[in-house]
Amino acid sequence: MSTGMTTVKDQAPSDAVIDVVTGAFSYSGRFIAAQLLERGRGVRTLTNHPKPDDPLAPQIPTYPLNFEDPLALVAALKGADTLYNTYWVRAPHGSLTHGVAVENTKQLIESARRAGLRRIVQTSIANPTASTTSYYRGKAALEDAVRSSGLSYAIVRPTLLFGEGDVLINNIAWLLRHLPVFGIPGDGRYRLQPMYVRDHAALLVQAGTESSDQIVDSAGPEIFTFVELVQLLRRAMRVSTAVIHMPPALAMLGANIAGRITGDMLLTRDELDDLMRDVLISHEPARGTTRLTDWLRVHRRDVGRRYASEMERHYPRTGPVLGDSVR
Repeated sequence: MSTGMTTVKDQAPSDAVIDVVTGAFSYSGRFIAAQLLERGRGVRTLTNHPKPDDPLAPQIPTYPLNFEDPLALVAALKGADTLYNTYWVRAPHGSLTHGVAVENTKQLIESARRAGLRRIVQTSIANPTASTTSYYRGKAALEDAVRSSGLSYAIVRPTLLFGEGDVLINNIAWLLRHLPVFGIPGDGRYRLQPMYVRDHAALLVQAGTESSDQIVDSAGPEIFTFVELVQLLRRAMRVSTAVIHMPPALAMLGANIAGRITGDMLLTRDELDDLMRDVLISHEPARGTTRLTDWLRVHRRDVGRRYASEMERHYPRTGPVLGDSVR
């Protein structure tokens, strides 16, 4: 499997079937868009973060993701076959809460219905009813909205994505590279099941080509405890950072201090609580084939070299916008 960023050299044929990807220049969206183009599909994107210098930009017409203008959303979606929706917000920021993101997404789903799309592929989250946090409540509510939309649908539930540009695993690696001590919240026995972002994108694209309604987990072939994951990264990068256990409250204090230093949202208390609830694993057969242990052998010199800023990715310095995908 290729490990470099896909660059598509040829324009899609003028009669190609068109799909729409929210946030095609963001994280998971860029891999979905690239795979659609490789299959000869045409791609449009709805985004508030256009990137004219992105390698895919010349092949992807860009439209604003403006939830205050439903008619413009319908027009941007008109004539398309499938909507791959990755829009969401990781944590509340200013006036943009999870509740607002739910209403925005409902508007997008209704616009897709009015535009006559055949199918929607919705990015959800593994175990969406396993937590009472607003993140998980919002994801569960949107699954209900997709199911009741009248559109053919696939709901894909990722566990934890890794790969070029991911936030969580990359930033754990960054901390291990830059700190003398790394704190494990609690006993660290809670589990994660990482899914390679390219495998995830392939799963979504395949789900989009089908016609039956479906709900599937997107999870990789390996399960780690959090301690095992941190030690795996530490060994792969060959760093000597000390790893210690600490109370979750103290770990959050450290995350908040690191967040102030980086100017980013490193970790929220809800995210830590959900992590410790063991919800980032699947109870279905793994659909990914790429092992994090194998990927790290190739990328051990690259992972964690640069901090992946959530704020820079989704909230320009001019102020918050109604952001693109976080997953």
